[in-house]
Amino acid sequence: MTLREPQRGGGPILAAGAVCWKVTPKGKLRVLVVHRTRLTDTSLPKGKLDPGETLPETAVREIAEETGLIVGLGAPLGIVEYVMPNGREKKVYYWSAEVDPLAIANSTFVSNDEIEQLTWMSLKKARAQLSFAADLDIVERFGELYEQGRARTFAIIALRHGKATPPQDWAGPDATRPLLPRGEVQALSVAPAIAAFRPAKLISSTAVRCTTTIAPASRLTGFEVTQRDEISQDAYTSRGDAVRDVVAKLLAKRVTTVLCSHGPVLPQIIDAVARATGTADSTRLHRAASLSTGEYAVLHVPVDAPDSGLVAVEIHGPAV
Repeated sequence: MTLREPQRGGGPILAAGAVCWKVTPKGKLRVLVVHRTRLTDTSLPKGKLDPGETLPETAVREIAEETGLIVGLGAPLGIVEYVMPNGREKKVYYWSAEVDPLAIANSTFVSNDEIEQLTWMSLKKARAQLSFAADLDIVERFGELYEQGRARTFAIIALRHGKATPPQDWAGPDATRPLLPRGEVQALSVAPAIAAFRPAKLISSTAVRCTTTIAPASRLTGFEVTQRDEISQDAYTSRGDAVRDVVAKLLAKRVTTVLCSHGPVLPQIIDAVARATGTADSTRLHRAASLSTGEYAVLHVPVDAPDSGLVAVEIHGPAV
């Protein structure tokens, strides 16, 4: 999934949502559906992209607004496309989102003019009660992941720094090259989307262009940035042994982590994750290894079987 689509006046309406799920203390799977007040339908929580947003940010915001739940996104579940009564196309992007008990306890939801009621239900009941076949397809995809033991994931997020001052225009050491104004805007744009995946660790190359790019995400998540020379361009070697060591240690921790690095180093990060997880080569991995400035790839790893192959790979970029 590559998401760099702006909300244009004449293009499709873009929206995002999620299959919010939990496992009860008795080990029962439950998914969340919303009962809409005015439309009198039963569906998955979702909503339209606001100007200046990216889709992961939209999904988390809309879930918070509709359900009062603060969630982090898991693996993508696909795109629903349909034509609205006014003849305009609509595209809805869905992710999975496991909801922890604390988020449920802190939910601020009250019945309102948009959402009348929230209901946690089994997959069987959701299949029977969802009003739209497209929602059912998304729930079925989630159900397949759950049955395979691959619904619970963590992610390695590979972020390429924003647009920086060209080397020929900078007299100092390469590592001190700053971001251009466009790069600073890119960093601000992707930060909320990166935060939507709820990273628990932020790592950056020691280069200024990388530490500046990841700084907005640090402010949003509240996590400090750890600088690692091993993923800097100055430390780059064709063998990539140091990069593989860094990735191996991160995979062993099984927490969502952001790695902000450089064009030559990112393919080594992607390759290290793919090899360690037993993921076959693909065009999607090649795309993830060739990010433009300000783009990032999210590699979803199954928590319970990290060597069984990646669940999904998605690429995102700034909204500007």
